[in-house]
Amino acid sequence: MKMSEISVAQQDFLLTQKKHKRTVTVSRLCIFILFLALWEGATRVNLLDSFIFSSPSRVFFCAYGMLLDHTLFIHIGVTLFETIASFVLVIFLALIITIILWLNKHISETLEPYLVILNSLPKSALAPLLIVWLGATYNTIIITGVSVAIFGSILSLYTSFQSVDPEKIKLIYTLGGKKYHVLTKVVLPSNIPSLFSIMKVNIGLCLVGVIIGEFIASRQGLGYLIIYGSQVFKLDWVIMSIVILCMVAWGLYSLITCIEKYYLKRLL
Repeated sequence: MKMSEISVAQQDFLLTQKKHKRTVTVSRLCIFILFLALWEGATRVNLLDSFIFSSPSRVFFCAYGMLLDHTLFIHIGVTLFETIASFVLVIFLALIITIILWLNKHISETLEPYLVILNSLPKSALAPLLIVWLGATYNTIIITGVSVAIFGSILSLYTSFQSVDPEKIKLIYTLGGKKYHVLTKVVLPSNIPSLFSIMKVNIGLCLVGVIIGEFIASRQGLGYLIIYGSQVFKLDWVIMSIVILCMVAWGLYSLITCIEKYYLKRLL
């Protein structure tokens, strides 16, 4: 009898959760549709200047025209490639550097103030210098994307490494393990959730860094479309590129979230 009561209670709870998720999804969709309708309506009745503020219909037809001549695919592809390349480099370098800092306390204490300063430095100030030093190439834009996220990632990951349960570390040493065993058996596995959280933040930061680089030194990419469109007053290009950037950021974030859920399911 108790088992059936628990089962019914669980079913009610799951049903409530599904209804809540459905309500949230519908609410989000309604807000988005209302925003588009108000935006389009305001431009149709001349409350907003469609030349300055564009409109959903103008953005749609602008994107459609660029899709037909395949130029939009090129710009999106360039930005995606640069963002993913900088993201992969950030995660790889942050993990390697954090492990080195964790293994050697002297190095970590020496470099900590420099990492804090570099993390606080506005990265937009570095972009022009990087372009002068390295030239206006894809590599420079990728490095700009890396510079935005790398230092914060190292600091966050190192803090997570330091907060691992000391009792687990003590157990490894008690059983005759070395620091390498502590790293591979305790520290790294314990910090997988933290690594996923850092990845979710970094994908957006890398995209920001890439766009900063494209503003200054690119002839392709969504950042180039934004800066060029503003210069020649093709504001449909600007708003279209911003909308696409939002979609790209959401898509990349969702991809990382799906990978995280898949990993956690495998653990269970």
